[in-house]
Amino acid sequence: MTTDFSPGENIAMKIPAHEYEATVAFYREILKFEELTPPGVRETPRFAFGDKILWLDREPHLSQAEIWLQIVASDIQAASSYLEQRGCQRCDEIERLPEAFNSFWITSPCNIIHLVSPADDSPPDDMTKEN
Repeated sequence: MTTDFSPGENIAMKIPAHEYEATVAFYREILKFEELTPPGVRETPRFAFGDKILWLDREPHLSQAEIWLQIVASDIQAASSYLEQRGCQRCDEIERLPEAFNSFWITSPCNIIHLVSPADDSPPDDMTKEN
């Protein structure tokens, strides 16, 4: 069984607490990117970033920003096996996902976090971190 990979629509920027407000203001007020955050959602502002969605996550435990990317797999089970056979380590403990979310985390050789998800598994509008 084979699987195909393609870029997902989501890019997450994990931002240290001491840089968070200024970073959100940069995208909202200076660049004036279209904000996609649903009304009433206070955490994790989202902005249109071309054909992608840029999520801005406040991370108090970080000292510098990180970029996390989404990869879409045509067959999530085959993708898991394929990546494991090639030495890609899953790191599901990096951030807890809702149980119904059929996705998992891996890192690239240079430690960029990737969310591997099936094409029909997108983050819900009200997804909030539980860690």
